[in-house]
Amino acid sequence: MARWLRTELQRASRNHVLPEAQRRTVWGACSVLLDYPTAELIGDLELISAETAALPPAYAEPLGRLVGHLRDTELRALQEEYVATFDHTRRCALFLTYFSYGDTRRRGLALVQFKQAYRKAGVEFDADELPDHLCAVLQFGATIDVAGAWRLLLDHRAGVEMLRLALTEAGSPWAGAVTAVCETLPELKGDEAEAVRRLIEQGPPAEEVGLEPYLIDPQIPVGPPTSGALR
Repeated sequence: MARWLRTELQRASRNHVLPEAQRRTVWGACSVLLDYPTAELIGDLELISAETAALPPAYAEPLGRLVGHLRDTELRALQEEYVATFDHTRRCALFLTYFSYGDTRRRGLALVQFKQAYRKAGVEFDADELPDHLCAVLQFGATIDVAGAWRLLLDHRAGVEMLRLALTEAGSPWAGAVTAVCETLPELKGDEAEAVRRLIEQGPPAEEVGLEPYLIDPQIPVGPPTSGALR
């Protein structure tokens, strides 16, 4: 294994146990910082900085670097950089099921499972968005169901780690937010580390079938109806 990859995976093996309130703070900040840059986001940076400054250094430092970059860069340039990073690079996809399933039939079922997790917690996901977007999962955990988001993130732990490695290798400022997310998760175990290695070597599955026929979302009774929504 390349020395760089071995070092990065070892770095991911540090397990920082956070109180739930601080985990919610990290996830909430990252859900905003990893979203498409807007004037509203820039206006919220001072508040985000204040909320995250008191976190342990493993979280506060990478988030602080990203906040600084967003604050010091002109908005149009940020937007172009964001699109070039996340929309034009497969290895930097923010959609968690993509790393496991690519654009294959199996991905449709995985997307339904995300929607069902949200519904179980009493919210409906915006039908115009894919429910596996990392920002949506983090927002879900920060504001609604920390345990439900925890399960979704662990189910796609290798994908989150692959995203961190890809952003780090590219020198992307957004690596700081994904690094902070990874620091909230348990250490990589043998099978998970192997899954990351396979993703780096082979990439996601490449069967191109389209997703639309597989986004059928049966209404499974999981609790009382709700008017809440994500994104």
